[in-house]
Amino acid sequence: MEAPKFVWEGAIPLQIHLHESQVTTLPPPPPALILAPRIGYLPLLAPLIKPYFSSTLPPGVDTIWFDYNGLPLKWYIPTGVLFDLLCPEPERPWNITVHFRGYPGSVLIPCEGEDSVNVLLCQQAAYIMNGNCKNVMNMSQSDQLELWHSVMNGNLEAYQRVSSKLKLATVDDEYASLCLQKSQQSVIETDLPAQAKTGRVPVRLYVLSVSKDFDDLDEIPRVDSWEKISYINRPVEIRKEDKCFTLHDALKILLPELFLDESLMNVKLGGVDLEDAVRNSNEDVTSDKVVEDQGQNACKRPEACRISSSAEIKLIRIQGIEPKLEIPFSWVANNLLNPDYFLHVCVCVKVAQ
Repeated sequence: MEAPKFVWEGAIPLQIHLHESQVTTLPPPPPALILAPRIGYLPLLAPLIKPYFSSTLPPGVDTIWFDYNGLPLKWYIPTGVLFDLLCPEPERPWNITVHFRGYPGSVLIPCEGEDSVNVLLCQQAAYIMNGNCKNVMNMSQSDQLELWHSVMNGNLEAYQRVSSKLKLATVDDEYASLCLQKSQQSVIETDLPAQAKTGRVPVRLYVLSVSKDFDDLDEIPRVDSWEKISYINRPVEIRKEDKCFTLHDALKILLPELFLDESLMNVKLGGVDLEDAVRNSNEDVTSDKVVEDQGQNACKRPEACRISSSAEIKLIRIQGIEPKLEIPFSWVANNLLNPDYFLHVCVCVKVAQ
């Protein structure tokens, strides 16, 4: 359990500046320095940030939001994922700007309850893994609050205690040792192979496409629009066969057009748009039909993004780690999940012009 412990203890050093348009005192306040949990969300920092800047804010109703180099940051994406996605060359501390006025409603959906969104994502993950989300739907209000508070406070023990009640399927850890055992197996196998075990891992893939090649990470162009990020929300099914199922194998499922020999331009990739899922959560989090529809759609392949078959994967980052493609995917799935039970994977792809 060492890896999950490190994931939960992971943090991003932030240097948060108040936007100049909202500074009403001289001299302006110095930036706030905060260590933000990777698994958390930026709006959860409001109780720390607002008192720090309160003496210089103009009158009005506070609606907190953040930007990075002018790009509004989507509050429902975990802080660590935002950092991995928007800072290929890690910037420490990460300099972001906080706003308390002028919420960009045309870019960001309203933040009306991070806790409800977390429950919705758990419901979607449960549907993918178990085929239903009844255990999540039937959680008591006190358990939902305890689960959310464990995320807010970074309390892994409390989270494991409550989440164990969900009885969500886990990936068989035998995959990690299968590669070592293979050399010890007899060359002659029985005619009737053992029944394969399966595991379905909910994955959210964030794909940044760049047109120019680069040698150093600091040469990757800054993201100035969310339209440059493609989202793929798709389960990966692990089958226990005669070889170790690796991260490379998972990427073949998530980005099949990058691994085909023949030319296959503009392949349509599937997935539920994350923003649509969050918007639906604001309408009705408790609707079993809404959740199951979204879970079913995550297994289908409607149009979500397009990537050229001539593209090349340049960078993969999960929980701040740049894993090798040969790593057993079962280890990744069992150790690097976020509290919402999704595996968030950031990929930078170089696409030929």
